[in-house]
Amino acid sequence: MPSPDRLHAALWIGLGLLCAWLIALLSPILAPFLLAAILAYICNPLVDRMQRLGLPRIAGAVAVLALLGGVIAALVLILLPLVTEEARIVAERLPEAAALANERLIPWLREHYGIRIQLDAATLKKLVAENWDSLQTIAQRLLASLKIGGVALAGILANLLLTPVVMFYLLADWPRLVARIDGAIPRPWHARAAAMAREVDAVLAEFLRGQILVMAILAAYYSTALWIAGLPSALSVGVLTGLLIFVPYIGYATGLILALLVAVLQFQGLGPVVAVLAVYGIGQALESFLLTPFLVGERIGLHPLAVIFALMAFGQLFGFAGILLALPASAVLLVGLREVRAAYLDSRFYRGDA
Repeated sequence: MPSPDRLHAALWIGLGLLCAWLIALLSPILAPFLLAAILAYICNPLVDRMQRLGLPRIAGAVAVLALLGGVIAALVLILLPLVTEEARIVAERLPEAAALANERLIPWLREHYGIRIQLDAATLKKLVAENWDSLQTIAQRLLASLKIGGVALAGILANLLLTPVVMFYLLADWPRLVARIDGAIPRPWHARAAAMAREVDAVLAEFLRGQILVMAILAAYYSTALWIAGLPSALSVGVLTGLLIFVPYIGYATGLILALLVAVLQFQGLGPVVAVLAVYGIGQALESFLLTPFLVGERIGLHPLAVIFALMAFGQLFGFAGILLALPASAVLLVGLREVRAAYLDSRFYRGDA
């Protein structure tokens, strides 16, 4: 490599390392900005289309934010009944659960481990009186934790309020931001950098579109199948499972555990549990062997295992901000590795030339 090219490569590597260091250093405050940037990237084509139809860009950004807020509000209204309904069921069936435990669990504990306890009001009052000092200590620790948690909750609320503001400015100024970045690229590298940026954009766009379609189909499937299986709050559990599918395997496992919890709380034996296992087994097969291959496609190159590794690695390095960066960074690395592979196959070392 000629000396000027080596100098340029060293500068770009140094700039990349500096950016990684800054992300790690500023990760506690970067989350709302990164989340806003990702949402702005997803919603920018809609704002562009509104602008082409004659709507001012600022008005288009406001309309998209209102639409996104409406979608989030609808999801909250769908999921909120799940929480309230399950809390009501637990409150109503606690006496039944205590009676079932006294009938089956307590004798087993007494027989195998010598534990003698009875789940009734008198026994609970006695346990509280005997362990009052320990309970006071635990309460004090919980109070301190709640104070810390209150500060964290305030930070979360501040981030939630900051995200739409940042997203609005990004959507309103998106063309100017892209033009400035394009103007800052060195001219000898401009053509190659623009081609790689288009490839990264294509990878991300195809992945996101395909994944959103997969999520919608699976949300409809799980909601319908769980409703047929007679599971309470089938719509809420199904929609939540479909949305969580975006995180491979982890989202599926979370939805399955939630559905099993709802099934167990019915206290109707193994029937609902078996039905939930069947529904989720079919859903996993449907996603793995039909929906993801055809709607997302192997041609994109972002394998689910690669996504999981990226989420864990970037999360370990940069915290929650790293989780938000994982997918865009994976697409950039994928395109970069394709370029490196093409250069390697074209090199004299690979061809064995003198």
